[in-house]
Amino acid sequence: MGWKVAFTSKAAKQVQKLPAREHDLVALLVGELELLGPVRSDWKNYSKLGVDTYHCHLSYRWVACWRVEDKQLKLIEIYYAGSRENAPY
Repeated sequence: MGWKVAFTSKAAKQVQKLPAREHDLVALLVGELELLGPVRSDWKNYSKLGVDTYHCHLSYRWVACWRVEDKQLKLIEIYYAGSRENAPY
């Protein structure tokens, strides 16, 4: 059984505002998160931000942040997708 990935309402709106290339990269990231789980060390500038909280760069200017909401249910929540200047870390 794979992981389930959800977006906060704020992150869902942020994704819609991303440039097309980064929007596609978010979709690719979601696919990998669902299949392989929250630790995605193969993504550019990936790092662990805290307990069960992670981020990576989609490109030089854009980042995505996610956290494990429930390990038992295998639920990951993407809570930010936007410019690295405004990233919540």
